[in-house]
Amino acid sequence: QVQLVESGGGLVQPGGSLRLSCEASGINFRTSLMGWYRQTPGSQRESVAIITGIGSTNYADFAQGRFRISRDNTKKTVYLQMNSLKPEDTAVYYCHVVKTGIWGQGIQVTVSS
Repeated sequence: QVQLVESGGGLVQPGGSLRLSCEASGINFRTSLMGWYRQTPGSQRESVAIITGIGSTNYADFAQGRFRISRDNTKKTVYLQMNSLKPEDTAVYYCHVVKTGIWGQGIQVTVSS
């Protein structure tokens, strides 16, 4: 069964940090291009960061320098470390197998004091 399960979201104060995790099953994880995306109400889903099977990364401008995507192929898990969080980072974050229709269920991240 193909599945992506996200965890690690929640409420954090501005300037704080969160680490999102996404555990995959039912896919050839080691060779999959993985990504984190986010969406706010009324807006299109946007890319946050992507990572290749060998660890090459690409970030959206807003994520550069604050967020870090990584993966552990032995655990079939991709991570998103988010630092210096801002209220505008509030969104539902999704894990995605890039160039496929495979998405996680989404996890809420709220940055508020």
